[in-house]
Amino acid sequence: MSKLELLRSLNTNLSIFDIDDEEFLPFGRIVEEYDFTSYLNYMNETDIPMEGNVYMASIPEMEQREPSELIKDNFYGGMDIQVGYCNGGNSTLNGLEYHKSSEINMACTDMVLLLGQVQDIVENTFKSNNVTGFFVPKGKAVELYATTLHFAPCKVQDKGFKTIVILPKGTNEPLKEGLERKSKEDQLLFMKNKWLLAHPDREVLMEKGAHPGISGENIELFYKL
Repeated sequence: MSKLELLRSLNTNLSIFDIDDEEFLPFGRIVEEYDFTSYLNYMNETDIPMEGNVYMASIPEMEQREPSELIKDNFYGGMDIQVGYCNGGNSTLNGLEYHKSSEINMACTDMVLLLGQVQDIVENTFKSNNVTGFFVPKGKAVELYATTLHFAPCKVQDKGFKTIVILPKGTNEPLKEGLERKSKEDQLLFMKNKWLLAHPDREVLMEKGAHPGISGENIELFYKL
């Protein structure tokens, strides 16, 4: 039984596909035009925390390596970028975010992304039964479109997951103080270039003021018998 087949058998409440499947097309694409070896060498020196996740938005040492300039000039059309990572032991949905730009995720371990679409947000609420899981094997990079809801990956092995995260520079930095919120969407604006809907069960996000915009089950991904 393949890892994907095992995940499907253990999570019958969730549709899980491979990123090679056509079901991934509305959410993103596989990125194959860049050599990420230099980033992967850096990631080999990073640790996976014993509890929770660690997200480092911008690592200058990674940004100075190839293929940062190519990604800046070609993928983002000349916009400054930040290169960082997210490592952890996450297994649950907890929240969904989107940016007004694409994001690149490079899987340094096997992992599953739980994804949704901005178009399914109604009155600032997203039903978790609209989430689809995608298995991303180690060594594959994906572009997540700006309309794709996503959050921290889910692990598929005991030691956790590692992923490289590439975004426009400044994303996930604190918002300016006194921001005037005018539209309904403004209620979701959580950090710079980050609109977030949280599951009410995720107390850490609630305490930080996230909008409780996910209804239904806080999906948990099971990966072993």
